Amino acid sequence: MPEHDFRVVAPSPEVEIYLPDGRVIAGPRGAPVGDFLQLMADELPAPLMGAVVNGELHELTYPIRLEARVQPVTLADSDGMRIYRRSLVFLLEVAFAELFPNGRLAVDHSVVSGGYFCRTTPPLDEAALQRLEARMWELVAADLPIVRGEMPLDEAMAYFRSHGHGDKVRLLRHRTKDYLTVYRLGDYLDYHHGYMVPSTGRLRWFGLVLAGHGFILRFPQREKPTQLPPMTRPSKLLTTFQQYGDWLRRLGINNVGALNDAVGNGRIREIVLVAEALHEQRIADIAGQIARRRDKVRVVLIAGPSSSGKTTFSKRLAVQLLTHGLSPFPLELDNYFVDREQTPKDEHGNYDFEHIDALDRKRLASDVGRLLRGEEVQLPHYNFKEGRSEPGEVIQLAPEQIIIMEGIHGLDPRLLPGIPGEQTFRIYVSALTQLNLDCHNRVSTTDTRLIRRIVRDARDRGYTAEDTIGRWEAVRRGEKRWIFPFQEEADVMFNSALVYELAVLKPFAVPLLLQVPHHTPAHIEAKRLLSLLEWFVPVDTALVPDDSLLREFVGGSILRDFLLWQNGMH
Repeated sequence: MPEHDFRVVAPSPEVEIYLPDGRVIAGPRGAPVGDFLQLMADELPAPLMGAVVNGELHELTYPIRLEARVQPVTLADSDGMRIYRRSLVFLLEVAFAELFPNGRLAVDHSVVSGGYFCRTTPPLDEAALQRLEARMWELVAADLPIVRGEMPLDEAMAYFRSHGHGDKVRLLRHRTKDYLTVYRLGDYLDYHHGYMVPSTGRLRWFGLVLAGHGFILRFPQREKPTQLPPMTRPSKLLTTFQQYGDWLRRLGINNVGALNDAVGNGRIREIVLVAEALHEQRIADIAGQIARRRDKVRVVLIAGPSSSGKTTFSKRLAVQLLTHGLSPFPLELDNYFVDREQTPKDEHGNYDFEHIDALDRKRLASDVGRLLRGEEVQLPHYNFKEGRSEPGEVIQLAPEQIIIMEGIHGLDPRLLPGIPGEQTFRIYVSALTQLNLDCHNRVSTTDTRLIRRIVRDARDRGYTAEDTIGRWEAVRRGEKRWIFPFQEEADVMFNSALVYELAVLKPFAVPLLLQVPHHTPAHIEAKRLLSLLEWFVPVDTALVPDDSLLREFVGGSILRDFLLWQNGMH
C-alpha cells in the first residue's frame, strides 16, 4: 500500500470560490465575498446585492476564509431585491433624521407600481420631499459604508428609548436573544430585519412622490431591476390600507410589540373578537352594496392572490347576502378548464393553468348568460385526472339567485365577454397586512400569504414546507401577470388580514419550516420566515372563532361546506 506524504503546513494566503458555471475565482483568504464576485460583476444580469455561500445567504461583506461554493445574488433575485429595498429604507431613514430631527417617519405598506407608502409627522409638502430626495442622492454619491454590528439587548433598548422610538423598545421587550444586530450609517443607528448592502453607492434607483396623506418611496421591480416602473395611482388600494390603519388604531395595536403586550397582559381575546367583528362589519357592508343594486347585479366575481382567503370570504359573503334575501349560487371556474392539450404553455414548455386562455371563456359566458335568463343549463365538470371536460350537473337558477364566482381572473374584463358590466360586482380580496414590526420594519403581505399557504398545504395536501416554497415563485409570477394589474378594476376591496394571525400561525408554521433541509434553495427562505416569526408571541388557536377566515388555513372552519349545503348539493 503506497505511503502518502502528510505534513502540517501554514495556510495558503489564497482561497478559492467555485461558481455555479464551474469557474473558480482565487483571492486573498478572508477577503469579502463581494470582492471576489466583483471580478464578474459585468457579466451578471443585474447589480450585485449579496451571495449564497455554501447554501446560506450572506451579505457582500461576508469573509471567505475557506473554499466555498458561491452563487451571486442580484437585483433580479427575490433575496437581492429584498436586500436592496431594506437598504433603501435605511437610507431614507438617515436622510429624514438629518433634515427633520424632530419628525417621525413610518414605512407602512407596499404599492403595486413598485414602492412603499410612507407617512411622516408632520406631513411633508412637495418642497420638503424634494429636499429629502436630494439628500438621499447626496448620501448615495458619497458611497458611505453601512456597517453591521451587534449590541447587547439592554443597550439597544436604552438607545432607542433615548431617541424616542417607543415602538422599537416595545418590540425588543419580548426578544428572547440577549443581543441585537444593528446597522450604522454615519451617526445614525437602527436594526433591520434582514441583510443590507455594504455601502450607499449601490442604491442608485429610487424616487419620492407625494401620494395621499404621505409619499411613495419608489424602487425597481425584479423584471427591470435598473428602471423605475411607470407610476400608477392605486386609489382604491390606498383607501383600503387607510381603513385597516383605522382598524388598528381602534384596537390599540399598531405594531407587533403592542400585539405581544396584548398577549402578555391577557387582552388577546378582546383583540381577536374586535378584529373578527371588524371583518364581519366590512363583509356586511359589501353585501349591503350588492343588495342595493339587486335590480342590476346578477354575478359577483371574487378575485385575489394565493392564500388571500377568497374561499372563506365568499362563504361569509353568502351568509350576509342571504340576510338580504339574495340566494347565492357558487359557479366553480375550475370546471371551465379547456382540455389538457388545448392548455397554453409557458416559456418553458409547461402547461400554464393560470393563463386566462386555460379557461373556456366562450362557454363560460354562454352558460352564465343562459342561467341569468332563467334557462336550464348543463354545467361542465372537469376531470383533472384525465384532463378532460365532462358533462356536469343540470342547473336552473331561481329568480332571486345570483351567481358567485371565485378565481384569479375575476377582475379581468375579458373573463365574461358579452355580460354587461352593470350586471357584475367585482371584489378584490387580499391580505393587505399593515401590522409592522415597528415604524421602519414592515411585514410583507407576500410573507403573510406564504406562511398561510405553508400551513394549509401541509394540512390539506400533505405538502412539506419545502414543496410549497418551491412552487411559490411560479405562483407569484402568475399573480403579477393575471391578478395585480386588475386590482383597481374592483368595485370594492376586502382586506383579509387579521391583526393577530401570524401569532396564531406561528406554532403551526415553525415545525414545518424547521424540517426544510439545509443547503437547499428553500432553506434560505425557511430561515428568513423563521427569523420573522421569532418576533411574535404565539396565540392559542382555540381563541380563533370557527367562522374566522383564519380557519381556512389552520382548519376547523364551520363554513367548509356552507354553499354546497345551502344549494342542496351536499
